Amino acid sequence: MGETAMENVLAAIDASAYATSVCGYAGWAARRLSLPVELLHVVQRQDPITARKDLSGAIGLGVKSDLMEELVRLSEESSRTEIEKGRVLLAAGEQLLREAGIADISTLHRHGGVVETILEREDHARVVVMGKRGVGHEYASDHIGSMIERVVRASAKPVLVASREYYEPKHIVFAYDASPAAERALERLANSPLFDRLPVTIVMAEAEGEVKRAQLENAEAVFASDHPVTAVMERGKAEQVIPGVVASTDHALLLMGAYGHSPIRRMIVGSTTAEMVRTVKVPVLMVR
Repeated sequence: MGETAMENVLAAIDASAYATSVCGYAGWAARRLSLPVELLHVVQRQDPITARKDLSGAIGLGVKSDLMEELVRLSEESSRTEIEKGRVLLAAGEQLLREAGIADISTLHRHGGVVETILEREDHARVVVMGKRGVGHEYASDHIGSMIERVVRASAKPVLVASREYYEPKHIVFAYDASPAAERALERLANSPLFDRLPVTIVMAEAEGEVKRAQLENAEAVFASDHPVTAVMERGKAEQVIPGVVASTDHALLLMGAYGHSPIRRMIVGSTTAEMVRTVKVPVLMVR
């Protein structure tokens, strides 16, 4: 058995409204790539020092030792509740994936940091799927999970950020800036079964002139002759142009190279990535 047999789609879920959608996109990717799914839920461990500090007010109040024991017991109970909640979530996610036709699913219940656990598990992942916002921030539309930002910066794998509602992607919008990361994303787009037979719109923003035009034509030329490709070159700011194209495309998935040098680099490294992932209402796949 070669190493490829070990590969999977790694999907991280929590109790936020994105869990259903994460399972949807993980199932979509697993079907297209013919891979199993590893469903991950992390109970974020409260570190013991913080836990003790949380009770320090009680110590200050001169709470008697039997009451102190009661407080400690309640803290432990709430952590047991979190573990139980995680079990229920994983069982529900597994059920959703089975209904979506995925037979090979493993579930993983861990304690610790979400980002650290994803990085530790991603060795065998072809793609990592996570929700746009975690529990606690899911209704703050101006908040993009710091988790995503941290995972995208640290991960070597493509990260698929699920939108709130799941729908099957029918069209790929590719934000292209001719950077090394964009070239790698382009290569995947042209060759991966994930995108097989899906029409593609390549968008170059903040672009004009012969050099950019040639870069765009080279990008178009990478696709097989039977692959439907449209190219769009616009002078406007990337953060306006790209969401505009996405909004006018039905069932779009936005693909970006995660570290470019140019408008899209600013997006990922600075607040504009967050801006992009935040403003588009579609799944976003970021490739390193």
